[in-house]
Amino acid sequence: MAESWATLGIDLLVEPTGPGLRRGLTDALREAVRSGRLAPGTRLPSSRALAADLGIARNTVADAYADLVAEGWLTARQGSGTRVAERRVVPPSGTSPHPRALSRPAYDLRPGSPDLASFPRAEWLKAARRALTAAPYQALDYGDPRGRPELRAALAGYLSRARGVRADPERIVVCAGFAHGLKLLGTVLRARGARTVAVESYGLDVHGRILAACGLRTTPLPFDRLGTDPGGLAAAEAVLLTPAHQFPMGVPLHRDRRTAVVDWARRTGGLVLEDDYDGEFRYDRQPVGALQGLDPDRVVYLGTASKSLAPGLRLAWMVLPPGLAEEAAAAKGGVDTCGVLDQLTLAEFLTSGAYDRHVRATRLRYRRRRDALVAAVAARAPEARVTGIAAGLHVLLRLPPGTEQSVVQAAHWRGLALHGLARYSNPDASAEPVDALVVGYGTPPDHAWSGALDALCAVLPG
Repeated sequence: MAESWATLGIDLLVEPTGPGLRRGLTDALREAVRSGRLAPGTRLPSSRALAADLGIARNTVADAYADLVAEGWLTARQGSGTRVAERRVVPPSGTSPHPRALSRPAYDLRPGSPDLASFPRAEWLKAARRALTAAPYQALDYGDPRGRPELRAALAGYLSRARGVRADPERIVVCAGFAHGLKLLGTVLRARGARTVAVESYGLDVHGRILAACGLRTTPLPFDRLGTDPGGLAAAEAVLLTPAHQFPMGVPLHRDRRTAVVDWARRTGGLVLEDDYDGEFRYDRQPVGALQGLDPDRVVYLGTASKSLAPGLRLAWMVLPPGLAEEAAAAKGGVDTCGVLDQLTLAEFLTSGAYDRHVRATRLRYRRRRDALVAAVAARAPEARVTGIAAGLHVLLRLPPGTEQSVVQAAHWRGLALHGLARYSNPDASAEPVDALVVGYGTPPDHAWSGALDALCAVLPG
């Protein structure tokens, strides 16, 4: 009988202090309410359950509750138990009574995120239910550090079909986002004796910081109308590229340079890290296949669900050359560090065809947004020129010389979140300055898109 009632109610950490148990318990509960640790409306354990947890007499707890009810700290009603009274809680001295709210822009045109309002909740929930029903109970254990076999098999099939990747499930490692995968690769490269990784002249500075934290030096490669120039790879042991759709310039790597990069890797034993961050989204051109298909032994393919579904899933994957998969898995720490349930759900989402349907639907929606952006800029801001529009979730909006900073500042004043190209320029690169905006059209929901375009055109020159 003791076991049945001892399991009732919530867990409550309280330490009676003072000369007597009743007074000590009363003081401890009062302080928990006063400090806000017990929020108004919180239901407390029954006197019997709390007495059992603390190893004291039930009457002592009941008397302490009664004292606090009389003082107004607690309320007690038949059928609803004992609860913390609704009252204003004075925060401890030195703290703000009202947390400062973070200001949010009226419109967000920063690149890097999809339309989160379009996340396929209903289909994802159906896939999660099917996946959890079919999963063996062993799936909830620590698991293979490479990730769930169901997801690795599903990814191998999808990447081969849709991106031209030569993928073996045994050489796929699931990771918690692209940054996590890059950190694992940086750790492996440093352990192999690498010192330098070549990067593109334009890109995310966070990638350089991740590699630097692994003990690697980064050096930028030149950039021109054909994309990144691999001619400066002689001093590097690896190179990080976005060959299908360069971020943020928006151009694919020229076919001759794709071949040159792979030839360099074969000749020197170097490694190519291919960031295929938005490979599913193309509009006015045939799909550009993954560079990895040219040489799976020298190219690491990195993909992610952050653009096609949502970054909050924290799911990405690496397709690695033979031997490197074991080293990357070891760098994860010997256990799977990604959520099993989301892995199983994504595997079901891929194999059921729901992922393809979602990508096709969002591709059409994003193309309409891009077309509306191009038309609005052409009609209302003819001094700006839109480039890099054939694929992806952003465009490069070239501006008259010397206007980038003033446009970004004007956007800020109007509540429009916008990034200039200078934000993504490697400070060590020798390229001539280009005034431009990197305009992401994935983030605003559909109902806000026309307002976002109006705000954008209002700050553009002309």
